[in-house]
Amino acid sequence: MTKFKTTHIINLLLLAFFVASCSNTKYLPKGEKLYIGADVKVIDDSLNRKERKALEENLEALVRPKPNSSFLGLRPKLLIYNLAGEPKKEKGFRHWLRTKVGEPPVLASKVDVQYNIDLLQNRVENLGYFRAETEGDTTSRRKRVKAHYVSKPGVQYKIRTITFPKDSSQIAKFIKDNSDNSLLKKGDPYNLDVIKGERERIDARLKENGFYYFSPDYIIIKVDSTVGTHQVDMFLEVKSQTPAKAKEEYYINNIFIYPSYSANRMSLSRNRNNVTEYKGFKVIERRNTIKPQVFERTMFFEPGDKYNRTDHNLSLNRLVSLGTFKFVKNQFQETDSASNKLDVYYYLTPNKKKSIRLELLGKTNSANYRGTELSLNWLNRNTLKGAEQLTISAFGGFEVQIAGKDKGYNVYRYGLDGKLVFPRFITPFKLNSSSAFIPKTQINLGYENQRRIKLYTLQTFKGSFGYLWKENLYKEHELKVTEITYVNSSNVTPEYWERIEQLPSLKRVIEKQLIFGPSYSFTFTNTSLVNKTHTFYYKGGLDLSATIVGLFSKRDSAEIFGVPYSEYLKMEHDFRYYLRLNSKNRWANRIYVGFGLPYGNSRELPYIKQFFSGGTNSIRAFRARSIGPGSFRDPNLENTFVPDYSGDIKLELNSEIRTKLVSIVEGALFVDAGNIWLKNRNNNRSGGQFSKDFLSEMAVGVGAGIRLDLSFLILRGDLAMPVRKPYLPKGERWVINQIDFGSKTWRRDNLVFNLAIGYPF
Repeated sequence: MTKFKTTHIINLLLLAFFVASCSNTKYLPKGEKLYIGADVKVIDDSLNRKERKALEENLEALVRPKPNSSFLGLRPKLLIYNLAGEPKKEKGFRHWLRTKVGEPPVLASKVDVQYNIDLLQNRVENLGYFRAETEGDTTSRRKRVKAHYVSKPGVQYKIRTITFPKDSSQIAKFIKDNSDNSLLKKGDPYNLDVIKGERERIDARLKENGFYYFSPDYIIIKVDSTVGTHQVDMFLEVKSQTPAKAKEEYYINNIFIYPSYSANRMSLSRNRNNVTEYKGFKVIERRNTIKPQVFERTMFFEPGDKYNRTDHNLSLNRLVSLGTFKFVKNQFQETDSASNKLDVYYYLTPNKKKSIRLELLGKTNSANYRGTELSLNWLNRNTLKGAEQLTISAFGGFEVQIAGKDKGYNVYRYGLDGKLVFPRFITPFKLNSSSAFIPKTQINLGYENQRRIKLYTLQTFKGSFGYLWKENLYKEHELKVTEITYVNSSNVTPEYWERIEQLPSLKRVIEKQLIFGPSYSFTFTNTSLVNKTHTFYYKGGLDLSATIVGLFSKRDSAEIFGVPYSEYLKMEHDFRYYLRLNSKNRWANRIYVGFGLPYGNSRELPYIKQFFSGGTNSIRAFRARSIGPGSFRDPNLENTFVPDYSGDIKLELNSEIRTKLVSIVEGALFVDAGNIWLKNRNNNRSGGQFSKDFLSEMAVGVGAGIRLDLSFLILRGDLAMPVRKPYLPKGERWVINQIDFGSKTWRRDNLVFNLAIGYPF
């Protein structure tokens, strides 16, 4: 096959670049030009390079209009818009391509230079550059127009003094007593955004102290810029026209709750019939559909409490998190009988009590399995009239091996799961939570039957009782007081027994397993703060099995009903760090450490609790469960069916650069490294034990990926290849020099395509 020289490829790319660029301007209306953006230059010797660049970026973000989106100098969305042409009707593929995927040209005639000059001038003045000068102009070339703006800020004004209200009113006292927390500081630059933030801070503080009717608009901050050289004095005052009731503290009077409210039956909103009074709450509904005790655990307000915004929001958040109500709204009204009193009304529109959902899922993994799963889920949102949620799920599915050296090892599974969630702590003693999130007690029961054709059948029974609670938006805890898992095998084929003779460790897969004990996990994440530069995710877990029972049992009788139970301690740590480089690029990193300590009657962790490596969310250059432990490798196992390597210790490192390419398309470059190991020596898996040489046994893979952000899900495709294989002899594990994209054999043995939903981490 003829190979193009590098220069030929570069020339073709340059030609394609030129053609695509030209094609976008030939479709413009007569006399129009394409607007390609603007730049803002800040000229000020008093600013260092970093400050100047930050100010330029701040100002550039304000300039309007925004040009057509571009990638590597090209404007693909505009090109699609032009190539699609004017559709004859407002539907069909052509209309969708032009209006949804494409983007109309941003014309130079739409650019108002003077408007942008005024906008930039106003912005720099709001940042304290009161003597700034701003000017702008445009340049034109080949039907393309670009705007240029120059700002000369001058010297930034600083705060000299801040004066807070000094009168004897209650509201002035609150403002003055909290002045130490003011956002306005002596010596700081004048900044209008900070001034607005100070007004909102004071309002929030007053709302916490009963001033229900107060508003940030009732505060004025006067500025005197004539007091000195580039300095200002600030005077914070409560406006004289502030309404009298905005200066008064308010208290909660009556609390009315309508648990069966419907917007279509407005007459219910003031119907005082069928009132159930419970510990100060008045629950109003025609039928008693929910126990009033639910609201005692949910509401933070009680009659006689001083109004505060925190309790207001916490009560609403808790009502929403119950999951029983579709809509939640409330209303505060002054009472007719007493001053400074508020009646509170909660209007709760219930969700449909019972629902059923049918789901059909497509499944794929890097081990060449494709399949589907059908699940039927039934939900009762108010099972025992205490907002308890009962979910019963029946599922069934299969996975078919579509590629590999030997096909036919398909997997069929079906099962039943039940979960009952109580919106409270169920304990022998009373526990209260001040969080905005309802604490939950969970009971789970489940059964699964998994049939691996030509190999074996596994039946798994499991149950658990535990608690789930959130401290706040970022911290979550889960404690399972007890979790019991029992696994039994059947229909083991002669072929699998033959493999066990070659590799005895495979017998652990079909052995009876009994696991019981507590587990705990803690999760912290602030990744929801999408505009934050540094965000983190951490999940740590501790899993114990038979710890207490093992202390009192004899070593020769570590069984229950004839089934040996597992004794172990297992810890997991998953830490992720995300760096937001700019609006289009992010750097994602993960460190995963898992450690299992088998003891007593266990030499290794039970199979279902062991660690695995490789696959779509792990080291993507290797098939699922195909790495380790350590440098161990069994070529005979791979020649017959998909490998299933497991271990007691796991270390994994991942790093990925993610960049938005165009519209919903995102690209990624990544590197993954890691492996699994055994805690104790196993003669059947030579080289699998963890040792001081563990770094030399790390697998490494690199690759690139494409992601489609469909808003409701992320569709991900990653193509990876190994650059370090830990099972090769020492000195030969780096295989970078063996890369040969032109070889069909190399591509088959080394290129791994992963298709998945969601980010890998």
